[in-house]
Amino acid sequence: MPKLELTSHERSALRASAHSLRPVVLIGDRGLTDAVLKEIDLNLKVHELIKVRAGTQERDDREVMLNTICDTLSCAPVHHLGKTLILYRPKPQPELTTRAVRKPNQPYTPKKQAALDGERSRQKRSASKVSATPTAKTSKPFEPPKARPAGPRQVGPATARRSGSALSLRAGIRRNLGPRSSGRG
Repeated sequence: MPKLELTSHERSALRASAHSLRPVVLIGDRGLTDAVLKEIDLNLKVHELIKVRAGTQERDDREVMLNTICDTLSCAPVHHLGKTLILYRPKPQPELTTRAVRKPNQPYTPKKQAALDGERSRQKRSASKVSATPTAKTSKPFEPPKARPAGPRQVGPATARRSGSALSLRAGIRRNLGPRSSGRG
């Protein structure tokens, strides 16, 4: 598989967006095994841009690992800083397919209306099958619902309610009682 190439502008933009990422794959003392490559491939499919932490001490070994990963998995090396490798592989674009293709001479129909028309045609087909067989049931003509009488609507029993807060009700009660006698003569 060919290695993916990036321009310098793309590489710098990807490096900036990878700044906040944490390494998702760690390469241990055994080096680059099939399991590690499989894990890197899985993370590239999910995230597109990943960081890989290499555990080897030699920079040349890490360079060889980076080139091997990029050649094997057809991804692009974004950056190699210390023991951290940044890799990028774009997700494959799904093919855009539409369910219904209309001919140029057909008028546009919104989805909801088309769905309703499909339901109506199904009902007509099923009704024609039913009408072909004789039935003993007679249907009643359509009657519109009866109008309700106008006026306020009462949900529960009619009870008188006082308006205002509890404090204003207390104050009103006190005022209605009149002056209190102090009990002194």
